[in-house]
Amino acid sequence: MFSAIETVTALRPTDARELHERGFVVLPGPVSAAGMDRVSHAYNAMVASASADDVHAGSTTTRVNDFVNRADEFDALYVFAPLLEACCRVIGRDFKLSSMHARTLRPHTPAQEFHVDVRRNSPDWPLIGFILMIDEFRVDNGATRFVPGTHEMAELPEDVMADRRADYDGQVLATGPAGSLIVFNGSAWHGHTANRSERARRSVQGAFIPRDGRSATDFSGRMRPEKRARLGPIAQYVLAL
Repeated sequence: MFSAIETVTALRPTDARELHERGFVVLPGPVSAAGMDRVSHAYNAMVASASADDVHAGSTTTRVNDFVNRADEFDALYVFAPLLEACCRVIGRDFKLSSMHARTLRPHTPAQEFHVDVRRNSPDWPLIGFILMIDEFRVDNGATRFVPGTHEMAELPEDVMADRRADYDGQVLATGPAGSLIVFNGSAWHGHTANRSERARRSVQGAFIPRDGRSATDFSGRMRPEKRARLGPIAQYVLAL
């Protein structure tokens, strides 16, 4: 299946080059602008109905685990062809989805510390991360920031920054309208900026890792039989079913 996915060219050459050189790219996502209202409502309903075991409230965000086994509106995300091509380019071998969750950045929250999602000595490296913008990502509501080129560096943010919440020379904000998709190399320095607005900023986030890595979520163990029966071969491969 990896070989079949690898033959599909879905990324524009300019987007593939940005991912390679800068470590991230912002793409049009798998849902049309007209369909984002339905996705937004599904997001709210799934977050509201989640069990306490699947909800984690951090210092700036609230996360709800496993958006694979909640609403069908999110099924197109983890099989989105440009995202899978990015996995082939960066991971370079058999891969699988490790996590996919809702993440709501609360209003009036500070910037997140710069970090990487995976260390180079981890069995989960290399990693492709993605962020679907349920709401518009703006300068004032906590858009994710990246330092281009840091995916090629051995140093981590904590190695060179006294205050990882501070701005860093050359950082770039990944902004876009609702429905946009950030695809990034998990070794790139990144983190959300401060949400200075009056409203929460919502997203669906996740990561792909090598097939022999350690998944953050057991999608198979949580899946209903009727959903498993209607999944196509690419979805089954991606979810390691």
